[in-house]
Amino acid sequence: MFTGLIREMAQVKSFGGNRLSLKAVHKPKLGDSIAINGTCLSVVSIESDGFSVELSPETLEHIATEKLSGSVHIEPAMMMGDRFEGHIVQGHIDTIGTIRSITDNGNSYDVIVDVDSAFIPLIPPKGSITIDGISLTVNEVMGDAFRLTIIPITMRETLFGTYKKGTRVNIETDVFARYMRHILTASKSQGMSWNDIDHISSLY
Repeated sequence: MFTGLIREMAQVKSFGGNRLSLKAVHKPKLGDSIAINGTCLSVVSIESDGFSVELSPETLEHIATEKLSGSVHIEPAMMMGDRFEGHIVQGHIDTIGTIRSITDNGNSYDVIVDVDSAFIPLIPPKGSITIDGISLTVNEVMGDAFRLTIIPITMRETLFGTYKKGTRVNIETDVFARYMRHILTASKSQGMSWNDIDHISSLY
């Protein structure tokens, strides 16, 4: 599990086939889970100046692989007892969005992201969303897009400062929204009652 708070901007040394090698200050252990641009991956080797992770064909099919160059966001998985600061992030990319526009408001930036309308029910206004591994709040939802408000420090310290119209981004919707949608969909086909749904939701 992750929180959506970027711990370091690592540098891509190489990316080919299913292997991504990074130069980073963070020193993981072999087998550790680490989020790269929001995607949960496993460390398969340790080098003197960084580490390498492996990407499955399923992962390669569902993420913006063109961004696995230059700088990337990294966040190690949470450890028991860590301070919880962002929101619950699994590192499972739901879809790829596209930056429609970025508007400078002086002390903040409005960013509109286009997304397949099928994912809009999983993106509630004022809910949480993860963009390339960054925990953010959704300010407005439209039929096929949503609006974020980005503060200057996020623009300076993350890849958001390099984004422009047409940039593709990895999107992970809110985990609770995904679970509730699955429960409600299953209830229609299995005759589940609202009492059943209340019981299941209380478990989370």
